[in-house]
Amino acid sequence: MKFRPCIDIHNGQVKQIVGGSLRDSGDRADENFVAERGADYYAGLYRDRGLSGGHIIMLNPASSPYYEATKAQALRALAAYRGGLQIGGGINDENACDYLDAGASHVIVTSYVFKDGHINMQNLERVRRAVGKEHLVLDLSCRERDGRYYIVTDRWQKFTDEAVNDKLLDMLSGYCDEFLIHAVDVEGKGQGIEKALIRQLSRWEGSLEVTYAGGVHSYEDIELLRRLGNGRLDVTIGSALDIFGGGLSFERVLECFQQGV
Repeated sequence: MKFRPCIDIHNGQVKQIVGGSLRDSGDRADENFVAERGADYYAGLYRDRGLSGGHIIMLNPASSPYYEATKAQALRALAAYRGGLQIGGGINDENACDYLDAGASHVIVTSYVFKDGHINMQNLERVRRAVGKEHLVLDLSCRERDGRYYIVTDRWQKFTDEAVNDKLLDMLSGYCDEFLIHAVDVEGKGQGIEKALIRQLSRWEGSLEVTYAGGVHSYEDIELLRRLGNGRLDVTIGSALDIFGGGLSFERVLECFQQGV
């Protein structure tokens, strides 16, 4: 289990938000933290601590008046830590290589592939051909409905008909290098992790790395996630960290992972 850092950018600023609150209309979101520093500061912090494989998420759609400011912040972060960070948010086959050229190790894709409620195989093939399997992360961020976890798209606002299960993971693993999975219902709420989802993901017997994000708010949560995930899931922590206004020491969290919790 590895720690994967994050940089979320909304309306041109590094933020931590309540995931389920994001709305394109008016570019609104419930905010846990708004940074005074730019995305390049956080990228440099992660670089200096030797933390690779983290992700930048651009939370504004291309239609937003804030999009260019958000993109500019993301590009500054990529330049500060070339090869050390992944990037997602509005990625498609036409712009994906631009972000790799700008310094991203991988591009992260959701809405372009999970379109109109289903997997769009043509788009999946297009983006894989554009960047190669080794540079593609599929974001399977999901919300619970009727006892199952369904992938959500368009900044987590729209349910698809695609449930996260072993069959789906097996099929998609032939197209990408990793999976990133936000538990959207607990994202940014600081109320604990999505235990059922973690157990489900830990049972998958595939070989790709899976990063879980959502709800970690205590050192005990880190240990619980390690146990429930059988040490197989990497984890992202955002709002709970003191670098984002939370109560967990960033340095102590790093020590937890270095010591195996």
